[in-house]
Amino acid sequence: MRQPIVMIARLASTVLLLTAAAGLASASNAHSASPYRLVRSVPLGSPDRWDYAAYDPASHRVFVAHGNRLTVVDGRSGRIVGQVGPIPGGPHGIAFDPHADLGISDDGRFGQAVLFDTHSLRVLARLRIERGADAVTFDPVSEHAFVIDGRTGTVTVIDPLRRRVLTAIHIGGDLEYAVPGDNGQLYVNGVTHHEIFRIDTATNRLDAAWPMPTCRAPHGLAIDTATHRLFASCENGRLVVVDANDGATVATVPIGQGTDADRFDARRRLIFSSNGTDGTLSVIREESPQQFVLVATVRTALSGRTMALDPASGRLYVVAAHTTPQALRAFIAAWRAGRRPRRSPFQADSLRLLIFDPLR
Repeated sequence: MRQPIVMIARLASTVLLLTAAAGLASASNAHSASPYRLVRSVPLGSPDRWDYAAYDPASHRVFVAHGNRLTVVDGRSGRIVGQVGPIPGGPHGIAFDPHADLGISDDGRFGQAVLFDTHSLRVLARLRIERGADAVTFDPVSEHAFVIDGRTGTVTVIDPLRRRVLTAIHIGGDLEYAVPGDNGQLYVNGVTHHEIFRIDTATNRLDAAWPMPTCRAPHGLAIDTATHRLFASCENGRLVVVDANDGATVATVPIGQGTDADRFDARRRLIFSSNGTDGTLSVIREESPQQFVLVATVRTALSGRTMALDPASGRLYVVAAHTTPQALRAFIAAWRAGRRPRRSPFQADSLRLLIFDPLR
């Protein structure tokens, strides 16, 4: 995702004020047909600038990148268990090496990859990379971490166990999220030309670039390694399904506005897109490798654009802060006029982690 002003501007196309307890713009089982229900709202506190969330299956913890730290929440109880940081320039992406109890994040402003222990939460190392880092992912085949720098179009390759930078892959254009396959391939969203790039993680070389004609500005990216399907959530309210072998577009499914993340639940064959502009979660079922159907739209909260998934229980985690239509409109008007907005459109201390459980 881009810098905070651009991310907030993305939310401008539709402004919904949804009310809920604890000062949030609404959360969720707004109608009886919803297949998910809100079970907990965890206050994360200031600062309210945030980015990705990630679930670590080994520790059952949710890590939320916001302000100058990662806030760590017990994924089962909802209790805050600690912080990783400080990360002065602000973290964005989060990934895990499951074999080493090791987490990888970034300091975008100061150009660092930040390695930390997922149990003690202690920062272990800071490695120099380019400034502007955004997403981070871990490839289980090469056992390397890949840091996506959207601004420079660069992917930095890190050996987290040896705590060293291996190389930088220069792709060009704006980049967003990335996911690994189980076959030594890494897939990266290319925003500028609406495409997916494929990297061979053995050689760290770009070996394919596939256009997505029905997608404008892909942001979220997930994968079903069993059927070799990629799921790219796009700014034009579409989720595009791509064959991970040859890049062919398999299907296009409507989703909400303002997506910035998506996830795939392999047990339940479901794809989720978190849509911050609409304050919704689009739920899509994979009926077969060729057929994908939108089965539900779950109310979450205005600004809830990033999310995490517990793949075992199916529990979902959405990050959002409270705002009003008036505050958001004023912010957008200033941004469009080329003025630096004087204040954030979000209420102070209103950042929350919303936890949703499947009803069955």
